[in-house]
Amino acid sequence: MQPRSIERAVMLGAPIITDDRNAASAEDHAACLALLRNGSKSFFAASLLLPRRVREPMVPIYAFCRMADDAVDNASDPGAIDALRARLAAAFEGRPHDSPVDRAFSDVARAQDLPRGVVEALIEGFAWDAEGRRYETLSELHGYAARVASTVGVLMSVLMGVRDRDALARACDLGVAMQLTNIARDVGEDARNGRIYLPIDWLAEAGIDPTALVARPRFTEALGGVIERLLRHASTLYARADAGITMLPEDCRASIRAASLIYADIGRVVERAGFDSVSRRAVVPLRRKLWLLVRALVSPTPPAPALPAPRSKGASSPPPLEEVRFLVDAASTRRARETGASP
Repeated sequence: MQPRSIERAVMLGAPIITDDRNAASAEDHAACLALLRNGSKSFFAASLLLPRRVREPMVPIYAFCRMADDAVDNASDPGAIDALRARLAAAFEGRPHDSPVDRAFSDVARAQDLPRGVVEALIEGFAWDAEGRRYETLSELHGYAARVASTVGVLMSVLMGVRDRDALARACDLGVAMQLTNIARDVGEDARNGRIYLPIDWLAEAGIDPTALVARPRFTEALGGVIERLLRHASTLYARADAGITMLPEDCRASIRAASLIYADIGRVVERAGFDSVSRRAVVPLRRKLWLLVRALVSPTPPAPALPAPRSKGASSPPPLEEVRFLVDAASTRRARETGASP
């Protein structure tokens, strides 16, 4: 099968497996890097601040996640999710599908001892997107954000050698905050595509009919109030996440700080537009992104935020959101077994 045919089949989730068990080549890793560079300019820019030991294994992970997302979006076959899960299992078992991304990801997954349950949760989030699921409450929305965003934060922490529960909880906070920011920015675009991610009960409180919003997406002050409410909640999570940056290796802090600053700035652009993300889409200009990158380099450790007191005696920081706890458990269990500590 020619390379272009292989890549087309992979995008459709087809189970292409060959007898070639060679490790990923330099060309495979280059293909993964191209996906990152072209797929997320903000994430790519922030990744340049990571030390090489973290940046290199991160690239195949991002590429696999991106390809998995595309496979779900582009596949009409109802069995696409099952095929994707099989593809993930094959990668973890050292028999990757015949794709540059799968080979590179398989090498990293085994070498870094990635928590498989975390990647499986990410695929579950893609499945929720494919079925057009809506979220009645903020808690349900947290559950979605945990799967499509906090999973990435947990995997990044593992690559940095960080499996401490407090640090993982704060990485999850950052993932949820970023996803909520994305949702607030894309309200109009999502509605025009027949999707709503804002909590349905919040819309009801504001007197907004979700069906009418999808049928005729338009900005109103009531909708702006819901978007503002979501961004305020995201701001609280960004503050919680800032506390976790001090728990990371020093040479990793600037990159995570940059990602946090850039994403939080998207919310500020939405705010300056009067919380209207229906008739316009918030964009952080390149010059502003570069300034935020420099700011992260100069001050990689954010000022200590004022956080709520921990709920349990002896805890050093707020507990994880209930909806992300399973991710913290999955990533911290191995470390607990090694040290004999309670997970």
